[in-house]
Amino acid sequence: FMNKRPIIIDTDPGIDDAVAIAIALFSGELDVRLLTTVAGNVSLDKVTYNTLRLLQFYGKEVPVAKGADAPLIRPFLDASNVHGASGMEGFDFEEPDDHLLLKENAAEAMRRVILESDRPVTLVPIAPLTNIALLLKTFPEVKGNIDEIVMMGGSAARGNKGVMSEFNVATDPEAAKIVFDAGLPIVMAGLDVGWKALVLPEDSAKLPAMGEVGRMAYCLFQKYRGGSMKTGLKMYDSCAIAYLLDPGMYQMEETTVDVELSGSMTAGCTLVDLKGYLGKPHNAKVCMDIDQDRFRTWFLNGIEKCV
Repeated sequence: FMNKRPIIIDTDPGIDDAVAIAIALFSGELDVRLLTTVAGNVSLDKVTYNTLRLLQFYGKEVPVAKGADAPLIRPFLDASNVHGASGMEGFDFEEPDDHLLLKENAAEAMRRVILESDRPVTLVPIAPLTNIALLLKTFPEVKGNIDEIVMMGGSAARGNKGVMSEFNVATDPEAAKIVFDAGLPIVMAGLDVGWKALVLPEDSAKLPAMGEVGRMAYCLFQKYRGGSMKTGLKMYDSCAIAYLLDPGMYQMEETTVDVELSGSMTAGCTLVDLKGYLGKPHNAKVCMDIDQDRFRTWFLNGIEKCV
């Protein structure tokens, strides 16, 4: 147990978040110290409620702290078109109580958990980066005890919210820029690997036999519009957890990432500067490709361990 890697997951569940969180919570190698919530796939109240429902369903006692209910500057636009109105439609969860919900906000709770930790903590944002930006700006003293930031977001290719912008970064580009400029080690698992991290129909078919969590995933996947049950479902958020547990499935590039803020058509675009045009020092390792079969095997094994 001593060797478990301490992590904080910043999340906005979300169907693919629900599954990523399950694999992290039941993994023998990760110690999830805190879950923080942020407006993203659906509103802050809904994602916080969803997080509490998931923890109760998983039988895990992990504290939860509510974070930002909107981006730093921009108006908030959710992704209920992908995840359904509640963010987690398709499965009947029991009504949770809120004994896990902290009085502190996300930034305060993250600060406390990071500074109290006997070893550096890894931040795993699988949502817009608003909370992480607020943490780093408000409490810069945490930087000394952050191991790295392993995020799901951004793209070295095209986008899924705008032509060139990925949802998590495009929801709050200013926050993303603060995070990329913070001088911390960052791993970016973006759309380049998210589009290939597929759970294929034959994989989904195995889920109902994999205990309660498998059944839940199967039910949620019926409602998830990130891909389709016929062609394969895109497991974006699990890519960040997969990097923590099996980084060898990725092809990585160490490079510079900057975020476009003012482009009238490209705001929220992550510029992954593979050729050095920006003339800036490297600030991120970017997942450029993934071994799809290895991911599928890892994913099913991860769900199977959720007992």
